[in-house]
Amino acid sequence: MEKVDKYRSFIYGEGEKNTTWVHGGPPNFDAVDKLFEEGRTQEWLPGSLEEKVQRLVKTMEMELFHKANPNDYKAIDPSRFLFAVNGRNALTLAELGKIGGGYNGFLQTSLPEEMRLYDYTKETMESSHEVFKTTFPRGFAFEIIQAYSGPPVMVYKFRHWAYMEGPFKGYRPTGDLVELFGVGVYEVDEQMRVIKVEFFYDSGELLGALMKGGKSIAGSSVDMQQIGCPFLDNAGHKK
Repeated sequence: MEKVDKYRSFIYGEGEKNTTWVHGGPPNFDAVDKLFEEGRTQEWLPGSLEEKVQRLVKTMEMELFHKANPNDYKAIDPSRFLFAVNGRNALTLAELGKIGGGYNGFLQTSLPEEMRLYDYTKETMESSHEVFKTTFPRGFAFEIIQAYSGPPVMVYKFRHWAYMEGPFKGYRPTGDLVELFGVGVYEVDEQMRVIKVEFFYDSGELLGALMKGGKSIAGSSVDMQQIGCPFLDNAGHKK
């Protein structure tokens, strides 16, 4: 029996037999899917707008992170694809790749370099994945909370969550639930391929939570509330 992913398309089957995967084969989402099923706040009916949008988002993220050749993308039109966060200039697929894609694309910031807890300009795709895989060993789950409109322009509210069970850039793991809420806007073509995405969210909501355990320095820890933190102090401001 052919293997099927419950929440994503274009991983298995005849259409993927020639796909070039970043790690040599299809990714395994068992751990993050378990986290998703245990922690989701909504369970959408198959075929509903929310379920369709959620599947598309998960599929797009899977292709961007795990398919090595853009010609293998099926949820994305690589020739027209644009990616933007928080009103910044949209990046083409090639431009997104130059900054390391993935987490680096999501965590772009205009903060001065000395104030960046996570500096996307100093991370590669590989190093950024390692950073967050270490911090969130069970993955970073995603759900649609509400869909506001259907194709060709889909607007939705989302929630990302994980447990900080590993260190982050020297900050101690807390074991706490870490959540990130935001709004996504997807534009698709007549084949339901994504041609533009834009996300709006406060990156300080995520990064501030990762600093709560304090940073270990020469055997001691730093209390971020005592020294002040640009992410915590400006949590309501767009980065």
